[in-house]
Amino acid sequence: MNAINGIQMIGTQRSGSNLLRVIMDQSPHPPHILIIFKPLLSLYKPLADDDNYKQLISDVVDYVDANPVPWDGVKLDKDEIFFRSRANSLFEINRLVYEQAAADKSAKYWCCKSMNNMYFANELEEHHSVNKYIYLYRDGRDVAASFKKAIVGEKHIYFLAKQWKQDQEECFKLRSEIAPERFFELNYEELIGTPEATVKSLCDFLNIAYTADMLHYYTSYTSIAAATSGEMWSNLSKPIMANNTGKFLKSFTPDELEIFEMVAGDTLERLGYPLYTSRNRPELVNDEAIEHYRIENISLKKQAVADANPDDLEKRKPQELIFAAIKERVAVAREV
Repeated sequence: MNAINGIQMIGTQRSGSNLLRVIMDQSPHPPHILIIFKPLLSLYKPLADDDNYKQLISDVVDYVDANPVPWDGVKLDKDEIFFRSRANSLFEINRLVYEQAAADKSAKYWCCKSMNNMYFANELEEHHSVNKYIYLYRDGRDVAASFKKAIVGEKHIYFLAKQWKQDQEECFKLRSEIAPERFFELNYEELIGTPEATVKSLCDFLNIAYTADMLHYYTSYTSIAAATSGEMWSNLSKPIMANNTGKFLKSFTPDELEIFEMVAGDTLERLGYPLYTSRNRPELVNDEAIEHYRIENISLKKQAVADANPDDLEKRKPQELIFAAIKERVAVAREV
């Protein structure tokens, strides 16, 4: 197999990453391999044991194959991943899964859209998995407004602001540690406002040719498949919506806006976004208020699942069953 470069998209979900994914058409919909399996690694100890490593490979591949948005045209070979592994490591599996996906598409690079993978940057660097990073960012208040309507993620504005701020700060940290030629910052508002110029700049960074078809992504099989796989991705079947900004100004209550800006206002300003509140109401973020928000957040998460489209829940079920089976298998083994 020819050398295939790895590209890692980082930032916070609901920032336009799926739009960018289908524009570039080199990034399969993410099963979030590292986020899901890193906390489970203790179940495969010792990973140096080849049988344990093969079991991890098998579980990861099964999980990818069960993705709610299928990896069309990709056939993952568990034995091939084992034999090509340079070490018994989840990060090797992640790299080889994406390399196989790129090879099956005759692509020169793969792009992983699991944006929280910046939290695994040290391991990605150690395993030489990633050649370049794309930091995609969007006004955090619009990110929060989008998450409030999604089946996944935090739901109360306090925790949404806290998560968004933490994610951006982690990206800033990685930017300070990575050579500039390996790190590209891409602003969502610029992407939808001046898409051709923005995508051309990204193509230059990736050393690939820009084509006009990239901005006609909504006619592609990739976009249509994603758009029909869940309500969160329905906009992928539409052209770029240049006015898809400032949604929070209509959807946030005054308290929500002030809470978000009190928590993450400095980060918003650092990224060039204006603030709209005075941020001088400490009672909105004191310990008593935060505890109330925590309880409300739990309730809102449960309600989001209860209100979800049954078809969306059904498409997520295969991965949930695999996850449950892994834990059940280990529980049974420990009882023997």
